[in-house]
Amino acid sequence: MSLFDYTLKELQEKLHNKEITISDLVDASFTRIHEVEDEVKAFITLNEEEARRQAKELDEQLGENASILYGMPIGIKDNIVTKGLRTTCASQILDNLHDPLYDATVIEKLNKEKTVTIGKLNMDEFAMGSTTENSSYAKTRNPWNTDYVPGGSSGGSAAAVAAGEVFFSLGSDTGGSIRQPASFCGVVGLKPTYGLVSRFGLVAFASSLDQIGPITRTVEDNAHLLQAIVGHDKMDSTSAHVEIPNYADALKQDARGLRIAVPKEYLQEGVNPEVKEAVLQALKQYEELGATWEEVSLPHSKYAVAAYYLLASSEASANLSRFDGVRYGKRTEKRVDMLDMFKYSRAEGFGDEVKRRIMLGTFALSSGYYDAYYKKAQKVRTLIKQDFEKIFEDYDVIIGPTSPTTAYKIGEKIDDPLTMYADDILTTPVNLAGLPGISVPCGFSSEGLPIGLQIIGKHFDEAMVYRAAYAYEQATDYHKKRPSLGGAN
Repeated sequence: MSLFDYTLKELQEKLHNKEITISDLVDASFTRIHEVEDEVKAFITLNEEEARRQAKELDEQLGENASILYGMPIGIKDNIVTKGLRTTCASQILDNLHDPLYDATVIEKLNKEKTVTIGKLNMDEFAMGSTTENSSYAKTRNPWNTDYVPGGSSGGSAAAVAAGEVFFSLGSDTGGSIRQPASFCGVVGLKPTYGLVSRFGLVAFASSLDQIGPITRTVEDNAHLLQAIVGHDKMDSTSAHVEIPNYADALKQDARGLRIAVPKEYLQEGVNPEVKEAVLQALKQYEELGATWEEVSLPHSKYAVAAYYLLASSEASANLSRFDGVRYGKRTEKRVDMLDMFKYSRAEGFGDEVKRRIMLGTFALSSGYYDAYYKKAQKVRTLIKQDFEKIFEDYDVIIGPTSPTTAYKIGEKIDDPLTMYADDILTTPVNLAGLPGISVPCGFSSEGLPIGLQIIGKHFDEAMVYRAAYAYEQATDYHKKRPSLGGAN
């Protein structure tokens, strides 16, 4: 077995039994990266020298009371600020940000747990995209078939875990950017409730939608990683004051008595037949585990994509205005006056998709159009949130596909952004409502590509989401499958 086939709990047991060292874990990560990175291209920046130094130090300090994350190699999405380690958001405009001055709150929390940062992971530029083809550095590839996309925008985060380059990673989710790549790459990805995890140090795309979350190989590992990064943060005004349960305790419960809602809109035309069949088989599995499910309706979900792209683009227009070549970002080398310096710096620094969304957002916020577009989208957002609240009066979780399709070929949809936006129809409602959602593997297509099952919970009820996800995972073996590229070495 590869070390990557063990859970965090099993690895910690091996560490304490002196069967392996933290240096062994870090060596396994970099060995694997050097073997497959030319094909996968999951990383933008590696932290090899510092990671190896830290591993030796942690080996000497290992004690009986070490946390379950102690010494574990992790990859960090490149829009999460890391002190002294290059942070680019996969954009040329931040290509020169080699030495950030502070850590994001989630990084501070992971540092307390003594995790080892292996490097910064590739993504769609400023988290805008669904394929990781919008990175200005490289196109990340799906470890199950390198002709296919890994999803996005956290494509590097999901691909690195699936390929066995890191044991787990952090991504960010604005409209599905953790769950969709987790689905495409056959791993477990959670988007937490909005406000549960601090956004301080996450480079903002859409501030009312963004959330940092964990990507792992198993539900149990996911719960342990989430436990380490949650909690109120005075540096984030949207951080919630809520009691934090022990998420691992939720895994001790089974699925008996679980009430599942299945929105009919999530299995209608547009959902790939193989994806639909996999979800229906998952529901049969839940029945065998003692759960019940019923079909329900989320009538306003059909407006979610339009509302999401108006709101997210509007917030992106405001958030990215700071990148002007003066306060942040690279400055054009052309000899121009001040206004042209702003224009050329942004034109040279931003890619096409980022420019597209800035323009859409600026238009939606402009005089004469604000009420017709932005304000109306906010009203639709409220209706979507109310749809979910009504369902959760009678049910514990909502289940459906994570994505209407499996991964598609690189280049297949990059020139058709509207079609690509429409593929977010099953994930964006969760962000608009601020709910938690997880994607777990639930099958494979005839082409051998993973299919994801999405489980949505009530606000701050990640424990119930984990309970439902873990019960299903333990009854199946999809999470044990490995791609030929990313399997046991």
